[in-house]
Amino acid sequence: MKVFCLGAAGRISRESVLDLVEHSNFDKITIGDYNVEEAEKVAQWLDDARVDVVKADVNDVAGTAKLMEGYDVVMDGTQITLNGKSTECIAKAGCHGVNLNGFGDENQWDDLFVKAGKTCVPGFGMTPGTTQMMAMHLANQLDTVEEVYVSHGAFRPFAFSKSITETTTYEYDPELETRVVFEDGKFIQVPPFARPRKVKLPEPYGETVQYIIPHSETVTLAEALADKGVRLIEVRGTWPQQNMTLVRGLYDYGILKNPEVMVGDRPAKLMDIIGDYLVNSPEGKTTKLYGYSLHIEVIGTKDGKKKQGIIYHTHPASDGSVESWEGLRAYTRNVGIPLAIAAELLAKGCAPRPGILIPEYAFQPEVIFRELEKRQIYMHEEWTDL
Repeated sequence: MKVFCLGAAGRISRESVLDLVEHSNFDKITIGDYNVEEAEKVAQWLDDARVDVVKADVNDVAGTAKLMEGYDVVMDGTQITLNGKSTECIAKAGCHGVNLNGFGDENQWDDLFVKAGKTCVPGFGMTPGTTQMMAMHLANQLDTVEEVYVSHGAFRPFAFSKSITETTTYEYDPELETRVVFEDGKFIQVPPFARPRKVKLPEPYGETVQYIIPHSETVTLAEALADKGVRLIEVRGTWPQQNMTLVRGLYDYGILKNPEVMVGDRPAKLMDIIGDYLVNSPEGKTTKLYGYSLHIEVIGTKDGKKKQGIIYHTHPASDGSVESWEGLRAYTRNVGIPLAIAAELLAKGCAPRPGILIPEYAFQPEVIFRELEKRQIYMHEEWTDL
C-alpha cells in the first residue's frame, strides 16, 4: 500500500506521518508539500526508508493530481482554506482521501469519487472526527436521542503556526454563516461567544466555559441521528484562558472583521498584521498547559427510560513523563493520530461505500477507539438515569 501525505511538513500532519511510520502497513509513505525544505527535515526526523518527499502545490491541480496517481489514499493535512482544491486534486487522481477540517468545500467532488469507486472522508482529527465517533458510540446505545452536546478544550498556543492562526480567527469571525446550532429541525446561525456553557473536563484542565463554534459535527450528527429524532445539537470549544481573553478583545473591538488600515502609506489588513506578530512572538507560540480534551454528552431514551451518557478522553500528560508527548506535542499528536488511523482504514477498503462520506457513515466507533488505545488515548464512559 502507498499513502500520499499532503501538507505533512506542518506541525500536526507530521505527527500523522510519524504514526504511519510507527503503526501502519504502508510500503511507501510520500510527503507532498509546497515547503520542500521543511518536508525534508520531517523525513530526516522520521528516518524511515519508506518515506520520500516531493514538492506539491494544490493550486496546480493537474500537476498535484498527477503526483497522487497510483497511491491508495491521500492523507490531507492542508489548511481549511485549501481543502476545496486539495480535495479536487485527490478526486481527479482517483484516490481515497481524508482531511482534518471537514467544512464542506469537499462535497462538490462527490461524483468523481463515486465514479472512481473511492471514498473521501472530510474532517477526521480530534474535532471533527473523533468527536462524532464518541457521540455515535453513545447514541447507538439509545432508542431515541433528544440532545447532543459536543465540547472540547484545545490547549495550545494562539499561533504556533500560520494555519492555526487562521483557524483561530476563522472560528470567531463575526460574519461567519456556518456557526450554527441544530434546534427543532432547523440550523440556527449564532454570533461568536453564543450560548456559554460550563463544562467540566478531566484534570489537569478542570471546569471551562465554552461557546458555540463553527464545526461540522453540528451538520453531520443532525444527518446521522435524524432517525433517532434528535432535537438539539450544540458544538462548543475553548482554548487556554489567555487565548480566549485575547479573542474576546479582538471581537469586541471589531478587529476580527479584519478591517483595512494604513501602515504608513500602505494599506494592510489589521488582523493579518496581528496574526503575523503573534506567529513570530513568544506570547503567540507558547502557553502554560498543553493537550486536548473531548467531552460529549448525549441525552435520550432506552426502553422508555430517559438516560444521559457522557464520554470523555484522556491522553499522556505534557510534562515530559511520557516520551513524545511533551509540551505542544500533547496537542499535535492528539489531532494527528486519528487522521493517520483513518487513512489506513480507507486504504484497506474499510469504508462501506464510495463517495464523500461523513465520519459517522465511514467508520465504526469501536474500531477507532481500539486503535486510539494502542497510542495511549483512552475513552471513559458514564451513564446516568434521569
